[in-house]
Amino acid sequence: MHVTLLIVVMLAQGEPGGEVRPARQYVVAGRLFDGTGDGYRERVVIVIEGERIARVVGLDEWEGAGSGEAVLDLSGYVVLPGLIDCHTHLSSRGDRFDEINKFKDGPYRAAFYAVNHARTTLMAGFTTVRDVGSPAFLAVELRDTINEGHVVGPRVVASGPALSMTGGHGDLNRFGPQVRTQLFPVERDFRIADGVDQVRQTTRAQLKHGVDVVKIHASGGVMSRGDSPGAAQYTVEELRACVEEAHAAGRKVAAHAHGAEGIKNAVRAGVDSIEHGSLIDEEGIRMMKERGTWLVADIYNDDYLLGKAIELKLPQESIDKERALGQLQRENFRRAVEAGVRVAFGTDAGVYPHGDNAKQFAYMVQYGMTPAGAIRAATSDAAELLGWSDRVGRVAVGLYADLIAVDGDPLEDVRVLESVDFVMKGGVVVKRPEGGVGLP
Repeated sequence: MHVTLLIVVMLAQGEPGGEVRPARQYVVAGRLFDGTGDGYRERVVIVIEGERIARVVGLDEWEGAGSGEAVLDLSGYVVLPGLIDCHTHLSSRGDRFDEINKFKDGPYRAAFYAVNHARTTLMAGFTTVRDVGSPAFLAVELRDTINEGHVVGPRVVASGPALSMTGGHGDLNRFGPQVRTQLFPVERDFRIADGVDQVRQTTRAQLKHGVDVVKIHASGGVMSRGDSPGAAQYTVEELRACVEEAHAAGRKVAAHAHGAEGIKNAVRAGVDSIEHGSLIDEEGIRMMKERGTWLVADIYNDDYLLGKAIELKLPQESIDKERALGQLQRENFRRAVEAGVRVAFGTDAGVYPHGDNAKQFAYMVQYGMTPAGAIRAATSDAAELLGWSDRVGRVAVGLYADLIAVDGDPLEDVRVLESVDFVMKGGVVVKRPEGGVGLP
């Protein structure tokens, strides 16, 4: 069938001057990976009405476009759902780690960084992200500002600052008690909570301020001073208090946990996802599989951190921790995948530069996943973790028209996803190939 292409001007969502979205448009896909299964559908037309998908039909079944309707010819590309990264920090920079910046930056810089990083992330093909840690409550307000159309960026599932025990991974350790930074403008700042009652109250306070997900630190970390990634932080009772409050409000809980005991404590408490999971043991793997707990493991950034450590002035303590954990995390990820633990794509963007999110796909394949499985982890499976299966993650009727296209075969070489040619969010084209998409 010969496709007649119509010229339509479409502004990126949130650009000054508003947006122009055709009432109906058609995306002609040479091959479609719809976010499910292991293969492609060939020669497909995606019918979009407003911001959502109305129909998905074979090219031979398509009646063609009517007057004033737009056709986007991606017949030479593979089309996929917009990608989802379940572990990002949009307000963080991955190009500097010298501690002076903790004290040098003013309170607004993180927001300016986040605006830039949001756009970069969207242009890389990630139309939805879960931000799991920022100053209070930057991610919430970024989410709302993007939704209002004032800022260009992905859909944001927002947490507040991650909850931490005193002296834990989220605290400002080994500095004088009088020290304050933009991340720690006051002593507690919706993040430091000890004991069941404080954890419960702090979780409620975060819910009050509009978070979509609560992040809590169940173990020490790599990028913090004075704690061990393998050490458990918070008791099961404290973790359970957070989970009970969040779940009662219809929110989910993501637990930062490197160490084996911290992972198991968080799973026992009923968290929805384990972030990192570096030192998980056989019992932890069995528990996660039995309870359906998701694993969100950032297995790309070890190479970036150790390759750039000196240049970026990463503290020696963090370098030593990363060297001890990085390869173990990857091997344990393989064991979890082989055991059937549910995996959702998450990269810790902000530890490395935003926009490089897709570099993790190759590592997921190297350490046990099929290309299709890794892509599902960043589409339909990620949407399930977020509780957004009715909105994103698949190319299906009723979901948002969040689409990407690549010139290559990601099921043969998943690295193709590192260079996305076309991005649509909610029916609005925000990135198109040089020369357009078949437009004259």
